[in-house]
Amino acid sequence: MTEPSADSSVPRRPAPPAGWRRTVARLPVHMFRAGLGPLFRGRLLLLVHTGRASGQPHRTAVEVVESATVDGRRSWTVASGYGPAADWYRNLRRTPQATVQIGRRFHAVTAAELPAGEGGELMVRYAPRHPRVARRLCAYLGFTVDGSAEGYRAVGESIPFIRLTEGAPAGRGDR
Repeated sequence: MTEPSADSSVPRRPAPPAGWRRTVARLPVHMFRAGLGPLFRGRLLLLVHTGRASGQPHRTAVEVVESATVDGRRSWTVASGYGPAADWYRNLRRTPQATVQIGRRFHAVTAAELPAGEGGELMVRYAPRHPRVARRLCAYLGFTVDGSAEGYRAVGESIPFIRLTEGAPAGRGDR
């Protein structure tokens, strides 16, 4: 059996954590629920989404890649490091209405997938703000980056990004 080459442009998505690693990865969820959300200073949000099969609420802590105001409404952009197979990502594709908790505040949001090109530009803006995290994230996901904007753009184009925008989507009214 041959090992994939280090310069391969095909990412090797890591398996989601299991066992004790899953317990550690879920600690931020418990911290949010205990009222400790402000400790994350907006870097993480708690996403409450609807299970696509069960219809039950699920909670996932995800890193905020970028926050902004779009058409007078707040938005938070997050990335699915485990790719399009991540449960929270698939749940949002099925039911885009969700709730996010930032600090101690809750916001009703609607999720929208971003095109690959926009994901690339997001990663180019993210990397200089968080250089060590960006390098470690890329390595963890199996990408080799040289630190250039083009390198981060290529990575960002292959990671699925979701924008969570306050309120209902335009033209759909209240649900």
